[in-house]
Amino acid sequence: MSTIYKAFWEEALRQIQDTYVGEGREDEYTLWFGRMNYVEDTISTITVSVPSKFLWDQMVSQGLLSSIEDKLAEITGQNITIQSSFSTAPANTETRTASAQQTVSSPRQAMENMLSSLAQEAKEQEESASANAKAIPQEARERYEQVVSEEPHSQSPKADGSKRKTSELNEDFTFESFVPGDNSMFAYNTCFAAAKSPGTAYNPILLYGGVGLGKTHLMEAVGNLIQKNSSGNLKILYTQAEPFTNEFTASLKNKTTEAFKEKYRKLDVLLIDDIQFLEGKDKTQEELFYTFEALYNAHKQMVFTCDRPIDELKDITERLRSRFALGMNIDLKPPTYETRLAILQKNLEATGRSVPQDVLEYIAKNVQTNVRQLLSCLKTVTGYIDVIHSIDLEHAKDILHNQINTPGNGSFNIDTIQRVVAEHYNISLADMKSKKRNKKFVIPRQIAVYIARETLDYSFPELGTEFGGKDHTTMMHSYEKIVEQRKMDSSLDSTIQILIREIREYKK
Repeated sequence: MSTIYKAFWEEALRQIQDTYVGEGREDEYTLWFGRMNYVEDTISTITVSVPSKFLWDQMVSQGLLSSIEDKLAEITGQNITIQSSFSTAPANTETRTASAQQTVSSPRQAMENMLSSLAQEAKEQEESASANAKAIPQEARERYEQVVSEEPHSQSPKADGSKRKTSELNEDFTFESFVPGDNSMFAYNTCFAAAKSPGTAYNPILLYGGVGLGKTHLMEAVGNLIQKNSSGNLKILYTQAEPFTNEFTASLKNKTTEAFKEKYRKLDVLLIDDIQFLEGKDKTQEELFYTFEALYNAHKQMVFTCDRPIDELKDITERLRSRFALGMNIDLKPPTYETRLAILQKNLEATGRSVPQDVLEYIAKNVQTNVRQLLSCLKTVTGYIDVIHSIDLEHAKDILHNQINTPGNGSFNIDTIQRVVAEHYNISLADMKSKKRNKKFVIPRQIAVYIARETLDYSFPELGTEFGGKDHTTMMHSYEKIVEQRKMDSSLDSTIQILIREIREYKK
């Protein structure tokens, strides 16, 4: 286990601590920096342990780790990346202080030791590189080829961030876990009735509205209740419009359209998310029309979701548009304050957690348009409590300042993010959502994706929908590209912070 940088690490922390103490922020230093333990290092990295992922994520988002990296670069002349390993062991502040004092007394010796160790480690890495390249097991090669050849539509993110097949229902999405309010009571009752009498009461159902209002939750609640009441004897399939399109396209290419038709037209329940993705895809629309006809005539239940009313979709064939109009088209609106507060309280009851009432009221008051963002803020607060064991309103405001828009400011939503970033880079909103590959458009688009992912907790498929119907792998690449660039380009980091401030202060 190498610790060649440890003396410099301790000196960097000592200098940072002096700054905090001089500003009267010693408690803040202890909160963030006093919980890290030095684990090991390589030629370009330092690994430290921290009590929890939440603490690590907060330090990353607030630029605290960058401040240590900058200080290390100043002391050593090396660009060193700090990486994490999670541990419940408390930081040994006494050892740190002693090491820091040792560093001050013999920096020349420490530098010589570091250079010697760096040279030896670089030599060992160079000698082992070619041997390692030749030592890849055949089974690993085969597994790699299998992974990269898998169809991108075979999986989509679950609400909790884990992976699931698109044909599977999220078991957490039930009518019991949904909190209906004035904004969603009609949709709730309609979906519940359809689940009780599938294919007869209300069929089809089209739920439409903005992101994070519960459309997918209600749709999958229908599937879960039908599955429960049928003891699993019915064929129920949940998917999104994008995977549906990809699967159909693959069936044309592979000449397996009969198998595709057999799969979808023999279902008892079909649930399709985000049908706005079908705009302009005439062949897929045609296939969905015939699938719709087969299921409707056989009295099989169908539920669809969309981000807007069906009449506002462009490039949708009239006959498919007319089929959606056969059933119930229901608008899901943002929840009221009382409903938002009830959602937070019910989530806490389900998890056995406790949060001060004034903190819950603050979240419910300020997050007005998106249930997903509401729960994301609650998760941040409960994560903080896990680490610190308590929280008050002022600390809640501090840790939520990047997630919550303050009263009087513009809504911190996907539309605002896209508009502000587009204006900053002097491109149009249409360019932001287009498929243009010119660097002038790609970089702003990637930055907007990154900000949306960080501040609104969107999944990659949802981001793809909001950015002109792109697939989730493109969104994932955009996000990861900015994550990496922020580590190397401090000016980009500053630009993103400026944009976030402009978004928070944006007024339409």
